[in-house]
Amino acid sequence: MKLVLHVSPYCMLNHKVLPMLNKRIVPGIFLLLLIGTIKFSMAAPVTAEQLAAKVQQAAQEQLKRHAGLANWIDPQFTVEVVRNARPIGPCAQPPRVEPADVRMPARMRFVAICPDQGGWRYEFVTRAKISAKVAVAATDLSTGKILSSDDVLLERHDISGMPDSFSDLTAVQDMATRRTIRAGDVLRQNMLVAPTLVKRGDAVRIVAKNEQIEVSMAGEAIDGGGRGATIRVKNASGVTIRARVTDMGQVQPAD
Repeated sequence: MKLVLHVSPYCMLNHKVLPMLNKRIVPGIFLLLLIGTIKFSMAAPVTAEQLAAKVQQAAQEQLKRHAGLANWIDPQFTVEVVRNARPIGPCAQPPRVEPADVRMPARMRFVAICPDQGGWRYEFVTRAKISAKVAVAATDLSTGKILSSDDVLLERHDISGMPDSFSDLTAVQDMATRRTIRAGDVLRQNMLVAPTLVKRGDAVRIVAKNEQIEVSMAGEAIDGGGRGATIRVKNASGVTIRARVTDMGQVQPAD
C-alpha cells in the first residue's frame, strides 16, 4: 500500500510566500502603531506653570497698553497670577489666552482656552503692582487753590489703586482743588475741578476770531462755568447766544 501525500497550493503559499509577506506587513503595522502612539502623546497634559506663564505674559501686554493710553511716565509693574485649583486636562494644540475683564489694571481676568474640539476653558485672575512717575502736591494746598507749576512735581508712586492719577503736569495746571491736599499726596481727578472763570451775572467780553480778524463786544453771563464750558451769554444787543468759556471773564461764540 502506498501513502500519497498531497500538498495544497495554499500550504505552499504559507510555506514560501508568508515569510516574505511578514517581512513587509509587520514593519507596516509597527509603523501604524507608532504613528498612533505619537498622535496620542501629542495630547499631553498642560502644566499649571506653563498656563500661568501664558496668562502672566498676556497681563503684562495688557498693562503696556494701559500705560500707553494713560501716558504713564516710566511705568513699572509686577504681575501675580492667582492659581486655578482645577486640574488642567490634556490639549493637543497650544492653549490661547484671551482677556475677560481688563478695565482695572490692578486686577484683571483672563480665560485660557484649549482650541481642541470640546476643549477646556479656565479662568484666571491677575494682580498687578504698578508704579509710575505721577503728579504730587509740592506743598500743602488749601481748598479752592488754583494750581500753578510751582504747586506740583513728578514723583514715583505706587498707583495700583489710583488709575485716575496724572502723569502730565500741564493737565493739572489751572485746576482748582476740591479740598485740602497735603504735600506729597498724589493728585487724583476727584481732588481737582476746573475753576469757575465766569459766574452768573458777570460782565464778560465776547471775542470772535476769524483768521486774522478779531471782533469783541460786551455781554452778560446767564450761566457760570469753568474753562471749556458752554454757557448762555446775552450780548450788547440783547440777543442770547451760546458761548464757550476761554479765560477769566472771557468767552467766544460756540457756533
